[in-house]
Amino acid sequence: MKRLIVPLFCLTLSTGHAQAGSPRIIAVETTRSAMGWRIDVTMTHPDTGWDHYADGWEVVDSTGHRLGVRELMHPHVNEQPFTRSLRSVVVPDGIREVFIRARCSEDGWSGETFRLRLKP
Repeated sequence: MKRLIVPLFCLTLSTGHAQAGSPRIIAVETTRSAMGWRIDVTMTHPDTGWDHYADGWEVVDSTGHRLGVRELMHPHVNEQPFTRSLRSVVVPDGIREVFIRARCSEDGWSGETFRLRLKP
């Protein structure tokens, strides 16, 4: 099993300007296993309660095909930043990078995506 810690400066590939108050991914860690990848995403968002909170993040390939999604089921008003994991993300052979983007309950998907280079 390999563990890869990726600093933020290796992840950021902005595809647009973030909306004010959009969820922001600040760190990602990956671990490879026989069943795929475990992806740990640390993010921050100005959650205000059930009406406005970071409610998920997804992993997609370069064509936009979703490889996994992590739903967040409640606000994290008093827990910022916070980290949540997604296990057993299957990345097809030959793919060496994936993209992660976050979503909030009020504004939808963030305008930023973060590139994550995977090491074999």
